[in-house]
Amino acid sequence: MRVVHGAAATLTCAGLAWTLWAGLEQPGYALAFGALIVVGELARWGAGPGEREPAPIGAAGALAYALLGECAGRDTSHGVLQVVAVVVAAALVGAVLHVARGRGPALDHVARRVLTVGFAAVCFQPLYNSGELERRLGQGPYYALFLLVLLLLTALCDAVLAAAMLRARTGFPYGPLLRDELRAILGIGSAVCATGAVMALAVAVAGLWALPVFCVPLLLTQLSFRRYAAVRTTYRQTIASLARATEIAGYTRPGHARRVASLSTAVGRELGLTGGDLTVLEYAALMHDIGQLSLVDPVPDGATTLLPVPEQRRIALLGGAVVRQTGVPSAVAVVVERQADPYREQPLPARIVRAVNAYDDLTGGSGRSAGGALGALERLRLGTGQDYQPEVVESLARVLARGGLAPAPPG
Repeated sequence: MRVVHGAAATLTCAGLAWTLWAGLEQPGYALAFGALIVVGELARWGAGPGEREPAPIGAAGALAYALLGECAGRDTSHGVLQVVAVVVAAALVGAVLHVARGRGPALDHVARRVLTVGFAAVCFQPLYNSGELERRLGQGPYYALFLLVLLLLTALCDAVLAAAMLRARTGFPYGPLLRDELRAILGIGSAVCATGAVMALAVAVAGLWALPVFCVPLLLTQLSFRRYAAVRTTYRQTIASLARATEIAGYTRPGHARRVASLSTAVGRELGLTGGDLTVLEYAALMHDIGQLSLVDPVPDGATTLLPVPEQRRIALLGGAVVRQTGVPSAVAVVVERQADPYREQPLPARIVRAVNAYDDLTGGSGRSAGGALGALERLRLGTGQDYQPEVVESLARVLARGGLAPAPPG
């Protein structure tokens, strides 16, 4: 991660220093695109935490400036370093209000923006300014195909950087993280790339008036993504509230469902689960104890791991029946129903929930000492003959080791 941040900082310093020394080429164009990036940064208001592209208009404007060769039929003369300087300066101006409210852009996001825009500018500006691009491809379909290939490479560069940063911060395997980032390109990422290219081509023909016209569709797309994300968040909060019913009724320890869900998701990432599989795992982990509500006498501390196997399976089946009535995907109910089966008969999410639930039951969710965590892991390892998959237990151990072998606090 330090390498990425260092490269972004070096490129930023070079761009700002060169622009200050040599002066701003075609300041009107730079001001117009800079204003668009500022507006895009201001429009990040309402972005959720962890959102992959919280400022799509700013990203599209930066990409369009990097790919700008003409404006209303007149050749442009800005270079790579000026592109970086304008993008960084505009992003800083647009972030002032967010920083004042304590919600400035993440450093990782800024570094990615600088490097991906710099990559696109390095691939385009020297070729265009030298005339080599026009001599070889002209202004027809081959030129458009070149832009398309360049956009794909830029999106791939961004995905590689994002996955590398997540890998450095979380320690999860790089391959699944990269798959998640590549899948995200099909969402708002593809809209950003397409809008950036269309803006550059439209400005080349119609001039700077094309900028406000072509940013409107992306703004509407951004609003649609925000609504979808809000619905997903509300849906998850509803499931989490339902899962807390066992805690409120005194059937399980406070925070048990949340701890199991958080740790299960981390183990799932460690084992390579991505996308929808992780969502199913999280929902199933939150609701894995819902079957205990059918019991007349609560299990002491909600520790179903210590019950006889037939009783565990009965509770799991009752829980699955309840989950099927909530409207969540049927795959979630399957995981809940099969969490007490021998691991060789279970789908991977059920194996993860079973092992993590047993770990939290054995430690009591207190995390008062590393010995308790190590003792629980040792008991899980002893049960790998039938009850727990060895790979799941070892992945759980690695996740815990990165967190200091301490369960999440209750509550």
